[in-house]
Amino acid sequence: MAQPLQVLVVDDEVPVLDELAFLLRRDRRVGEVRTASSGTEALQILESEAYDVVFLDIAMPGLSGLSVARVLARFREPPRVVFVTAHEHHAVDAFELDASDYLLKPVREDRLAEAVRRVAEHTGEVPGEDETISVELGGVTRFVLRSDVRFVEAQGDYARLHTGDGDHLIRVPLSTLEQRWVEAGFVRIHRSLLVSTAHVTEVRNDAGRCTVVVDAPAGSTELQVARRHTRELRDLLVRRQRPGGRPS
Repeated sequence: MAQPLQVLVVDDEVPVLDELAFLLRRDRRVGEVRTASSGTEALQILESEAYDVVFLDIAMPGLSGLSVARVLARFREPPRVVFVTAHEHHAVDAFELDASDYLLKPVREDRLAEAVRRVAEHTGEVPGEDETISVELGGVTRFVLRSDVRFVEAQGDYARLHTGDGDHLIRVPLSTLEQRWVEAGFVRIHRSLLVSTAHVTEVRNDAGRCTVVVDAPAGSTELQVARRHTRELRDLLVRRQRPGGRPS
């Protein structure tokens, strides 16, 4: 088992600081949790002690969370940064600073746990291997890599995998794939659609209607995003790290 994460939580609002520290201490992947009430105090701590991750409020008097993150980026071995804020408009800044995650207040415990999981993946755990799915057609068995799947469409108790070279029907419910593939970057965007964020090239908003464009060798596909899934998709795309890529 990996070593427990050493965590520093920074927020000028005491109730928020105490709540985050309380929730983090309940997570079995977390070891020490220390708190700081300002950006200046946080930097003083980090200059003398090493932490795996800093949960960092953005809007603080004096030194803002974004300013602290820019200083940390110059450390020889910088800690991971998870931004915590009440404002969605900081998302682009967070992406540019290579944040591990971006949490909106009030922070839900399940979202906090997801942020901890993402940090743990960057502190020594080996990434999971690509999954191979066997599909049958006309008595012939083919093998499809999960990384080649652009999106998945529900068809009753079956799911249709859309890849770069065609589509394949498998007898697995969409809900099962959603749970199994969440760590590989797949997210539900509609009651009947699961999309791979690695293949999303554009997010379009037009008069309140949100769609995503998924790449494919034969041409891109535009998929509608249900209103209830729009925020989750945006958050995941902000967290996604694609070397050489750009925020969608």
